[in-house]
Amino acid sequence: MIILAIDTSGKNGSLALAQVTPGQGEIAVLEVVALMGGTFSAELVPQISALLQKHGFSKRDLAGFAVASGPGSFTGLRVGLAAVKALSETLHQPIASVSLLEAVARSAKGSDRVLAVLDAGRGEMYVGNFELAPLFRRNHERLLTRQELSVEARNVKVVTPDVRIAEELRTAGFRVEQVDYPHSDIIARLGWERLERGDIVLPEDLEANYIRRSDAEIFSKPKD
Repeated sequence: MIILAIDTSGKNGSLALAQVTPGQGEIAVLEVVALMGGTFSAELVPQISALLQKHGFSKRDLAGFAVASGPGSFTGLRVGLAAVKALSETLHQPIASVSLLEAVARSAKGSDRVLAVLDAGRGEMYVGNFELAPLFRRNHERLLTRQELSVEARNVKVVTPDVRIAEELRTAGFRVEQVDYPHSDIIARLGWERLERGDIVLPEDLEANYIRRSDAEIFSKPKD
């Protein structure tokens, strides 16, 4: 089986092509292709086509999709999700939706419960509360201020790919594990876990997990 993973949630993004053997629990990432931020809408489809052709596949060989559903860039997420919806509808293949905060949390080592943290700008952070053991569970994902995070992180390890956040929290005495920023290879692996157990999303139900409202929603004035 060939799986295509897409991450357009950040300033830059990536694609991953992966090959899996059902029932064996293993996934081999064939290649990861970087996508330049600001050009997702023009770059995504040609890059998918080139990646498949390079490895001797066509879109008809795709057996499933994994996509980063957020949080992140409003525009970037919409581009990635729209592409996955179109491919899924055309090829009649399943979609796995993966939280970027879960990808951060799953990169942690040896903790029962963690807070995955990503910079949301404006002095705020995207924060996901996850149980890693004995069974993985997502408790919640929220937008928090630094003060709110400092309260929630008192007795929990923080996991983040952000150097500045890691340094600030360590200086303040919190337990912090800095991890690599998750790219589409991680999205592919987590997505395959969902696909294998049937945890899929229909194209019409696939939505971005923005967590924060858009500026249009925040600053719009109610009509008289």
